[in-house]
Amino acid sequence: MLRGLYSAASGLTSQQRRHDTITNNIANIETAGYKQTTTPLRSFNDMLLSLTGVDSNQPKTIGTWTGNVFAEESLTYHLQGDVTQTNNRNDFAIISNIAVDGLAFDQSGKAVGANGEVVFQPQAYFTVQNAQGELRYTRGGQFSVNSEGYLTTSTGDYVLGTNNEPIILPAGVSIDELILTSDRRLVTSAGNDTGLQLLISRIDNPYLLVREGDGKFRLAEGTAAAIDDADAVEVRQGYIEHSNVDITQASVDLMAALRAYEANQKVVQFYDTTLQKTANEIGRIG
Repeated sequence: MLRGLYSAASGLTSQQRRHDTITNNIANIETAGYKQTTTPLRSFNDMLLSLTGVDSNQPKTIGTWTGNVFAEESLTYHLQGDVTQTNNRNDFAIISNIAVDGLAFDQSGKAVGANGEVVFQPQAYFTVQNAQGELRYTRGGQFSVNSEGYLTTSTGDYVLGTNNEPIILPAGVSIDELILTSDRRLVTSAGNDTGLQLLISRIDNPYLLVREGDGKFRLAEGTAAAIDDADAVEVRQGYIEHSNVDITQASVDLMAALRAYEANQKVVQFYDTTLQKTANEIGRIG
């Protein structure tokens, strides 16, 4: 009996986390460059089928069985969001559609190679540096210039150039005078080259990125490479990339999580009533 109670309780916890994830996505629907997250639900954590040892005649220990539901991780969808023109020279948006030879990516940015290996579509990110000098990656391109002339993000991180140094504007030049060229160089409206070029990093497996908040990610493993001319990446000045949250689907998922939570709640109430009768009525008869 208690096994069912524990299963329902794990369902409550999992649906609560799923609900929190969806509401966070909805709250950030107007955040430039925001990438939505999802909370996958998993069961049979002992991986019963994979441990049955079908290629062996020897018995294999499977371990304890559980019917609980787990929501132990959050996955981020790194797909392209809609791009809107703002006519603000401080705004920059990345449009990325990097191809990989021999692979056709689906709408989720995933493809399966010839050997059955799952491959994710590479993505492009602005490269920034935080106050501790650590590299971070973001698609939030709403930049500004601080009092020292450095190009910074909305949270104060330094935007890096192709020399891996923070971009600092030439004396007497404002960002309103700068024009971004097709090869991501910053030139003045008079056509003078400032020697500045935005560093756009290619992340071959975006699922190695770890979310840190404020639209920033850090790379958990390996290093990022600078975008080259062969990559299908464009940076537009005077545009912003909206979040890639689908408000219609998010609303449906939110309602589904609520209904699943209520169903598990009723199961817990049922077991509570049953245990109460067991303790108070059956025990008294004995």
